[in-house]
Amino acid sequence: MRNLISMRRWEYGPSSANSYGCWKAAFLTLAVCVVVPGQSLHGQQANSATSLFPLDSSAGLEVVNGKAEVATYRERHCVHLVAIPGRSDPEDNEVVMALVPGVDFKNGSIEADIAGSPFPGSRADARGFIGINFRSQEHGARTESIYLRPTNGRADDQLRRNHSVQYESIPEFPWFRLRKENPGVYESYTDLDAGAWTKMKIVVSGTKAQLYVNGSDQPCLIVNDLKLGETHGQIALWAHWSTDAYFSNLSIRGER
Repeated sequence: MRNLISMRRWEYGPSSANSYGCWKAAFLTLAVCVVVPGQSLHGQQANSATSLFPLDSSAGLEVVNGKAEVATYRERHCVHLVAIPGRSDPEDNEVVMALVPGVDFKNGSIEADIAGSPFPGSRADARGFIGINFRSQEHGARTESIYLRPTNGRADDQLRRNHSVQYESIPEFPWFRLRKENPGVYESYTDLDAGAWTKMKIVVSGTKAQLYVNGSDQPCLIVNDLKLGETHGQIALWAHWSTDAYFSNLSIRGER
């Protein structure tokens, strides 16, 4: 299957200072659906409002720009997102997404355990971008996204720490446009340990979203104006191609 997915701009290197007009480019890419024998990925219904996905199988995931493998990482069975082989250009904007089947999400909460870090041999300024897309449409070409930059969480530079978590809305409001037009509004600091299992909880209501990390009572990021408006769509696991990305224990709770 070939799907249209908008390009995301890479977050380091000299091109990040250029005009953000390049985000409008789109391209056709191969969406690889990987089915692994075993448990189906259709959610186990805990109640009428909650679906649980242990992510110990990739069956049913629609994977864009890569593949999903079953792995054991830090003593936990999980899904490992892997980019299409051959990526080496740090200016390459491709991301890997795994769209979760059977979910049409508008308001509620999304929880998942994620672990991300740059692949060995990555540039020193790689960050390990990993997170969750929500209200995704058109195979991820239109989506709200909240993600982590795990190596920023304990950096020695305070400004870099302030960029630990990020919101963006594709295709109109990628991270670099939001940072340029509203510095510090759509990203913030939270403590992160690169490569460690990290719990993300995203709470969505109308045009507002809040991110909680590792069970905190207070959100580390508040977005009051989700750019796609009060829409609905799929949930997707998300990572940049340069990230060693693992996902486990996805829980999606929709408002009744």
